[in-house]
Amino acid sequence: MRGGGPADTSGGHPATLSHPERRPEQPATGPERPATGPGPREPRYAKPLTTAALIGWTALSAVIPGAAHLRAGHRRTGFALLAVFGAVLIAAVVYGLRFTREAGAVLRASTLNLITVGAVLCALAWFALVVVSYITLRPQGLSSRGQLASGVVAGVLSVSVMLPFAFTASTIKTLNDTLDAISVTPGDGTTPSPVKAEDPWNGRRRLNFLLLGGDAAGNRSGVRTDTMIVASVNLATGNTVLFSLPRNLQYVRFPPGSPMHKQFPNGFTAEQGLLNAVWYYADNNPQVMGGRNRGAQALKDAIGYTLGLHIDYYAMVDMYGFARLIDALGGLRIRVQEDIKWGGLYGTAGTIKAGYRRLSGEEVLWYGRSRVGSDDFARMGRQRCIIGALVQQANPATVLANFTKIATATRHMFRTDIPRDLFEHLVPLALKVKDAKITSVQFVPPLIYPGNPDWNKIRKITLQAIRESVSGGGAAQASATQRSTAQASPGTQAQAQRTPTVRAQETPTARAQRTQDTPRETPTPRDQAAQNLAEACGF
Repeated sequence: MRGGGPADTSGGHPATLSHPERRPEQPATGPERPATGPGPREPRYAKPLTTAALIGWTALSAVIPGAAHLRAGHRRTGFALLAVFGAVLIAAVVYGLRFTREAGAVLRASTLNLITVGAVLCALAWFALVVVSYITLRPQGLSSRGQLASGVVAGVLSVSVMLPFAFTASTIKTLNDTLDAISVTPGDGTTPSPVKAEDPWNGRRRLNFLLLGGDAAGNRSGVRTDTMIVASVNLATGNTVLFSLPRNLQYVRFPPGSPMHKQFPNGFTAEQGLLNAVWYYADNNPQVMGGRNRGAQALKDAIGYTLGLHIDYYAMVDMYGFARLIDALGGLRIRVQEDIKWGGLYGTAGTIKAGYRRLSGEEVLWYGRSRVGSDDFARMGRQRCIIGALVQQANPATVLANFTKIATATRHMFRTDIPRDLFEHLVPLALKVKDAKITSVQFVPPLIYPGNPDWNKIRKITLQAIRESVSGGGAAQASATQRSTAQASPGTQAQAQRTPTVRAQETPTARAQRTQDTPRETPTPRDQAAQNLAEACGF
């Protein structure tokens, strides 16, 4: 009989007979089905990470955000983090490039606050990034020892990535606080004018700074300004003339509008009549100046009237703080023309040897102050060389490398009446001065005798030195400089007053007017005392 036996239970379907291996309970989609066949794909996972690999990917994510997420298979999150990082990086570069064109803008309070806030936010964001990246890599798949080791490294790394941003925020805050501390504050006898961004100099062609070295040593009461130098800066070219006035210049006069003029109409006679005592006297006699802390204004009036200039701002540097500043800069390289002994009356503390030397802060201080074997006039010459060397060597790279030390030293040694809003405009001017021509004039014998000064001659030399410092301006520019200089100080328009020892002299205004018509008013070669500072100091 055909088809008998167990084969008949198939119901007569030969297809069932031809596939005896198939079982009803086996699904049609077994594990042996090729991946390219129909049906949904199984998810694929990367190989488990070793402890070293997990630490490496976590560290890489701190440099390239999103790297750990991509390794863990979270592609959307990884690419999103990369995109955000790229956008932030581009924005930071674009924002930073503006300071290459406007370097002073970095000193704005708004800019400093923005950088500080940005640094804090970046510190928090990078901390969170490292922690999340570590968790995303699933450290629970490691052994207990691996989890402990990777966890410790990830913790250290998450804190370490915050340090650069924390340092940036701290540095910027230090700069902000320093600018606030040294700039003009209410109650110091000055009222700063608003600074216009479009014209911070109010149409002026020159800016005159009074640079003071104050000595408030323990054996003295009050502040004595033993170093007094006026830096007259051409705003267009940066060319600068330094006018050094001896501390023992006697019987200086004050412009008619000054309160000190009423007290000393014939010249300053208090404190032996010395110029370096004007600040001290004004501070100790507020009833004369009409208020407290008016010493700076009194000295600006006296020196401005003496030179025939308007003194715009002053900057006072404490001598011993100045030594700390030089140390913060890493010293100052100076050509010492001859051995300088210092300490006591006979220079027993030490000797600064002649030659090109890098001097420490203490050595620079004594180089500028020592009178052993010399006099006030010799040290005035050394002081102008110190200023020139400082201008030349305090480049941006050096300042940035020693910024915290410099800021700390400056905050405790420096004061000025320069408004905070003007600092940003002084930065490009300072960079311009650094590469410009600097000349200097010292009002010392035989040019000027401090005990019997020729006021007319001082103003004549001042005017001529400023005219000679103007570069590329021709007659028109020289004339404009002459007019702006002569008209800068309102007090110079009045008839000069008599002093106890000197006959009244003609004011610069009258002289400037006659110079245009009378060539014989041009100073003689003996009066042309301006020297190129680089040549005089051997830079």
